[in-house]
Amino acid sequence: MAATSEQIAKLRTAYQAELADGTDRFFLPRRTGCPWCLGPDLRVKLRTVDHVQRKPGRFVLDECLSCGHVFQNPRLSQEGLDFYYRDFYDGLGAETTARMFEGRGSEKRFQRSVRALLPYTRPRRWLDVGTAHGHFPASAGKLLPRTRFDGLDMGESVLLARRQGRITEAHQGQLTDLAEGMAGRYDAVSMFHYLEHTLDPHSELAAARTALDHGGHLLIEVPDPESLTGRLLGNLWMPWFQPQHLNFIPLSNLCDRLTGLGFTVVAAERTDAHIPVDLVCAVWFLLGRVLPPDDVPWAATRPTRAAHAARWALVWAAAPFLLAAYGADLLLDPLLRRSRFSNAYRVIARRD
Repeated sequence: MAATSEQIAKLRTAYQAELADGTDRFFLPRRTGCPWCLGPDLRVKLRTVDHVQRKPGRFVLDECLSCGHVFQNPRLSQEGLDFYYRDFYDGLGAETTARMFEGRGSEKRFQRSVRALLPYTRPRRWLDVGTAHGHFPASAGKLLPRTRFDGLDMGESVLLARRQGRITEAHQGQLTDLAEGMAGRYDAVSMFHYLEHTLDPHSELAAARTALDHGGHLLIEVPDPESLTGRLLGNLWMPWFQPQHLNFIPLSNLCDRLTGLGFTVVAAERTDAHIPVDLVCAVWFLLGRVLPPDDVPWAATRPTRAAHAARWALVWAAAPFLLAAYGADLLLDPLLRRSRFSNAYRVIARRD
């Protein structure tokens, strides 16, 4: 159910109190070295804003010239992460975010991921890390009805996923904190567009290894920072997704790290992990630059009726362009996913 004007007005007081001193306090000091390889040679990859929620703030992604790792710099503090995540997966944005993972398109994508793992194993117990509302386990269970799916996430959504029967057990918290308590419990651990959200991907991978039984498999899908689409669209590329995405790991870096942790990489590919949304999201982000603001609590004032009407008039006027962009995404999908324009990659690794 959409939030009412009264609910938004009530939240506005709290948001404006947080924003009274600006957004600088949400950031840690800028790093002078790469968080992946510790190399000192960095360059600015791009500067951008929050295109999705339109919360205030400016964000910078740096690229390591030694290993190609791309990361948010300066990085958000825990207070900053709490601020920018709030009302996205839970609260005001919960309904919209849930709809993003529903529908036939998402289910087909999730089931392709399951089928990618089946040549190597048919897990008895599967942990989905970053499960949110549990849409992946719900889809995967249709192909693996005898598999027990558990979910892990920081937010309240994982508890809702358990209540709705999408997962058997809900783990609320961070994998790095909970892994010891589930050591060797799982035959499969999945991380679908999760690692890019984490503060320390090295520790997350080590924790996933702990949760896996010997011979268990880790399935990872993440945005590809080497995608040519990302270079072409710049800060309009959806997978940069600032400020939530903190780390972007080149494929070779991830495979090398997994090998060093005692995994054998059994599959690494870009083709099947591509998600055809790049063009439609870029058009929406462009439109966001000219749209009058929506009624959101992080805006200082409620928009006037005239501004509200103008916003929806522009959205309807832009609808043909959005539909055309989405159609182009689908039309180009078979070609892009077989090229370096693919926007994501998948790695499957076995714990030895």
